[in-house]
Amino acid sequence: MAKVRTTATKVSCEDCFFHRNMLCALSLDEACATFRPDHPEGLRPPRQMRFVFRQERRTRATWQFPSAAEQAALHAS
Repeated sequence: MAKVRTTATKVSCEDCFFHRNMLCALSLDEACATFRPDHPEGLRPPRQMRFVFRQERRTRATWQFPSAAEQAALHAS
């Protein structure tokens, strides 16, 4: 089996915004699910995925309803 290398550093409570600003009520040995890194500019929301629109592939519908005139001609007989 191949070993996987990770470059991520382990986070701790001491690096958390809430711990450094004395807003944390938990006493854990490791970072919790609400961990947010402490930045000089303050608390930032977590990054979210970007929404990318796909290009339209068709310029015309492959099937269309008949127009009113075509329907009237079909049922007039």
